[in-house]
Formats: sequence, structure tokens, C-alpha cells
Amino acid sequence: QLQASGGGLVQAGGSLRLSCAASGRTASSYAMGWFRQAPGKGREFVAAINWSGSYTAYADSVEGRFTISRDNAKNTVYLQMNSLKPEDTAVYFCAVRHKAILRTSVEDYDDWGQGTQVTVSS
Repeated sequence: QLQASGGGLVQAGGSLRLSCAASGRTASSYAMGWFRQAPGKGREFVAAINWSGSYTAYADSVEGRFTISRDNAKNTVYLQMNSLKPEDTAVYFCAVRHKAILRTSVEDYDDWGQGTQVTVSS
């Protein structure tokens, strides 16, 4: 199971840090990702990290503002979001891919958390 937390309401230009804790089956051997879904839109890729944290990938829209990281000892993945914009408003989901190499498509991920709401006001 994946439990995402850390969402909230923030003004444009502010920061939030999302966490995704994995319980049960360990996620330390697997790639993990963050996705988001805004109202009326499909789920889109935000960031991904491979099993060791040595490789990361970002959507163009968040490159340079968001940072994904992981602590395998805590079975947790983080998404540090800086310089937030109103267009970042969405429900953010973490997901695990039962392979070590990261991918950026929704279809490549096997298990999903429940989502956490991020709202950025202008």
C-alpha cells in the first residue's frame, strides 16, 4: 500500500513537500513515480526515480522546480515542489513500478496511492 501526504493550499511561488510511504511489500527495489490529475483532465506524469535514486526524470512543466528523491531505509519517496504555480493545482498520486528502471507512462506503474490534493492560489 502507498500512502501519500503533504498536500495543501499554498500561494503561488510557495513550496510543498509531498511524501509517499510504502507499507507491506517493500518498494526499495522498484522505480517510483509521481503523477497528477487536474479536474477534467487525464492523469499526467510529473516525476520518476529508479530503485536506487541514481536516475530521475521530470515532466517539462516541472523541470527545475520539482525534485524527486527517496529514502529506501524508510521506504518513502518525496516530491519537493518549489515555485508553485496555479497550474500545478491537481490531485497528486504516487505509484510504484515493479521493476527497477523508471518509466514515465501511467500504464507502466502497477500500484497507486490514494492521492493528495495540492491547490495553488494566484
